[in-house]
Amino acid sequence: MDLRTRVNEAVKQAMKDKAPERLSTLRLINAAIKDRDIAVRADGNETGVDEAEVLSILGKMVKQRRESARTYEEGGRLDLAERELAEIEVIEEFLPKALSDDEVQKAVDAAVTEVGADSIRDMGRVMGALKTKYAGQMDFGAVGKLVKDRLASGA
Repeated sequence: MDLRTRVNEAVKQAMKDKAPERLSTLRLINAAIKDRDIAVRADGNETGVDEAEVLSILGKMVKQRRESARTYEEGGRLDLAERELAEIEVIEEFLPKALSDDEVQKAVDAAVTEVGADSIRDMGRVMGALKTKYAGQMDFGAVGKLVKDRLASGA
C-alpha cells in the first residue's frame, strides 16, 4: 500500500476513533502532499509527486516540528512543545525506520564508491545518490558532514 493510501486510511480510522489531535496531524500531512502535487502539476507533471517526494515531505515536516518543539521548550511553552512532539510521532508512523549510525556510515561508503567520488567536488553527486535511496531514513544535514569528512580524507 502506498503512502497516500496509508495516510488516507489513517484519516478514516482517526475519524472513527474520534481522535482529534491525530486527525489534525493527518490532515496536515494530506495538505502538504496536495500542495506539492499542485506545484508539480503546474510544472507539467500530471501524475503528481512520487513516493520518494512524499517521504521527503514527511521528513521536512518532522524536522520543522523538532525545531518548533526546541524553540517552544526554550521559551518555556512546554504545552506547545509536547503538541509538536505528538505530531512528530504521528508523522513518523509513515516514515521508514531510521538507519543506525553504523548503517548510515555504510550507506555513505557505498554511495561514495557507487558514484566514484574522489574529492569534495563530488559531494553533490554522493548526496543525490543517498537522497534517492534513503529518503526519510536519515538526517541529511548530519549526513552531509559525514560525506564531507569522508571526501576530504581522500575517499
